[in-house]
Amino acid sequence: MFYLIGLGLNVDSMTRESEKILKKCSKIYLENYTIDFPYDLEKLKEITGKVVELGRDKVESEEVVLEAKNKDVALLVYGSPLIATTHISLILRAEKEKIPVKVIHNASIFDSISETGLQSYKFGKIASMPSWKDKGKTLSFVDLIKGNMQIDAHSLILVDMGLYLPQALDELEEALKEKKLAHLLNKKLLVCSQLGYKGRIVYGKIDELRKLNLKLPICFIIPGKMHFLEEEALRRFEV
Repeated sequence: MFYLIGLGLNVDSMTRESEKILKKCSKIYLENYTIDFPYDLEKLKEITGKVVELGRDKVESEEVVLEAKNKDVALLVYGSPLIATTHISLILRAEKEKIPVKVIHNASIFDSISETGLQSYKFGKIASMPSWKDKGKTLSFVDLIKGNMQIDAHSLILVDMGLYLPQALDELEEALKEKKLAHLLNKKLLVCSQLGYKGRIVYGKIDELRKLNLKLPICFIIPGKMHFLEEEALRRFEV
């Protein structure tokens, strides 16, 4: 059996069902390349027992799935296990190999952003901001923001691993200018840090946000057209 288990957003979020499953698993793996964990992984290992961390190559090779042909194998994923498309491919591979699969869902960033007071159903397409240092300069995430603005939707921008707030703000500012959205620099946006753990939410203009020291993982939210209750909710987080 292959188990795909969501860890939720903090070290104590693992479900009782997950804990029972892990006790019978021969191998327990941890996917460690899609998020900057906000907590010490040693604490997680104390709860789960012996865990082997897997990088992108190992997960995408799907070797972990093939191991489950003859024994119980679990892959632990921060947040909700099916947010990343890679994990869908693991399920498809398991089905081709006639390997039973069980998914244990948990909370994700998409649940926790509701703390801002913005209404979840008013968010548009989700954008990912890559690190230009690692992957080269790309502005495609701004096209998603543009599309969301055209329908008055809020934009959630997931910031890449290892990209700290100052660098992320620099990239965002440059990208908005190049895509002729410089007027957004005069508007307030949200930066969210470690939601679901030691969460912090701040609402302000880019120059105001530069003064902050926020821990990873972080994300940005550019609000679209807001209901008056949303506006009131955001005032709680103003710089």
